[in-house]
Amino acid sequence: MTIPANIVAPIFAFDVRSAGQFENETRLLLLGHASSAGSLAAGAIAPCNNWRDARSLCGAGSMLESMYLIARANAPAQEIWIGHVAEATTAEIRTITVGAIPAAGGQGVIDISGERVAIDIAAGASSASVATALAAAINSYFNRLTNMSLPYTATSNAAVVSITARHKGTYAAGHDIDVPVIEGGNAFAGILTFATPTAGAGVPNIGNVLAATGDQPYDMIACPFSDATNLGLLETYLNETSGRWAFSKQVYGHGFTVKTDTTLNLTTYSLAKDTWHMTTIPRFASGGFAQPDYLWLAAMVARIAPWFGGGANGDVSRNQTGLILEGITAPRDRTYWMTDYATRDAFLKAGLSTWNVRTDGRVTIDKIITHHQTTSDVPDTTFRDIQKIGQMTYALRKFRAELAYEHSNKAIADDNPSNLDAITTPKDIRNTLYHTYLSMPGVLEGGGTALANMSVVRDIDNPNRVNVVLPLDFVNPLDIFAGLAKIYSQFR
Repeated sequence: MTIPANIVAPIFAFDVRSAGQFENETRLLLLGHASSAGSLAAGAIAPCNNWRDARSLCGAGSMLESMYLIARANAPAQEIWIGHVAEATTAEIRTITVGAIPAAGGQGVIDISGERVAIDIAAGASSASVATALAAAINSYFNRLTNMSLPYTATSNAAVVSITARHKGTYAAGHDIDVPVIEGGNAFAGILTFATPTAGAGVPNIGNVLAATGDQPYDMIACPFSDATNLGLLETYLNETSGRWAFSKQVYGHGFTVKTDTTLNLTTYSLAKDTWHMTTIPRFASGGFAQPDYLWLAAMVARIAPWFGGGANGDVSRNQTGLILEGITAPRDRTYWMTDYATRDAFLKAGLSTWNVRTDGRVTIDKIITHHQTTSDVPDTTFRDIQKIGQMTYALRKFRAELAYEHSNKAIADDNPSNLDAITTPKDIRNTLYHTYLSMPGVLEGGGTALANMSVVRDIDNPNRVNVVLPLDFVNPLDIFAGLAKIYSQFR
């Protein structure tokens, strides 16, 4: 109330203020490289609403543009931001040497990072002319359905096509190039030779981009750089002592990364981690993963992002098994499909998230988890499910909002017998907490038990302070159905 209590002159007035209306927002932040053709400066972040924004900010064929495109395909209405991570030191260069062309010519097809490039080869064409045509096709490639461009630029010299990664760094080693078997035959079959005369070198640093986020909320942060240094930066950025989960900041957030390696190395890596602020998507070394790891990461995080923020309707608590990843294809080698239960169960117990492949070859989410293993060196699964991170974020924001609506700019007293608007009491605060608890049935359960164990008291040493113990019982995802089918020859 801004109308003073001691005015004398006649007036008929209303003071206007909001009674409060909470609405949760979930931001997805994609970290990656942009090209010099984009307008987004290195170390900067920006909202990205559509493909034309992505191309303008990041440049055609850039890592960030492709991450945005596949994220948007999996989350059509999600709020997406992008962060430009400066490149490393050396760009990868690969060569494609064109051998003897079939006399009859035909269609030559090559898959680059999951995108199919095709050229028509005239009868009697030379290897040099085919190399020139292939380089031109790579440079001009544009998928009109998905708006994807290729992660390489190309030049040709005689019968050799040289392709250069659009960004510097070791990341490009994960790009897949394949000569597919197609109906009617592929003129490139057996005539292309691949080499990598210049390997990509250097690992970028995400520190400047993380600093650029300030205290703005970014609930899901997709970081494709899984080296120890960058993951250490991200974990520090998110920690609950001085990071985004600290009492002094309360902006929250969760980090997601992707790692490609052998089963043994992936398991060893994950067992050595113990944090509920990070999630790792595993991929197997070799196996023929068409799309690069950063696209797998962007697709998987974006696919669950709309549910991650869905506290009002309970989406945040849902089991996520079976959600299809748009734009992602299964590994060419079926032995690397994560379809067997034993592998998925073992990975989850080791702290690695899991995916699956349907019989039609479509890749799906199996279960997304954090790396949380212990508390005070004792086994603890409280923060294991990714749903718990989204639930906590939603619930804590709503509690804070309702407390602010009801109790900000108030005085604190043990009692308020005159029911003065300027006074609040521990009992009033407790009532707000309880009713807010009950308003989240899709996130919290056990309200009666929570009320019985809730404590709101004034601090003995500081009468301006209220100390609260707020127990929260979260709804759980239905992951396992364990039934017993009893078989009869005939019901008795």
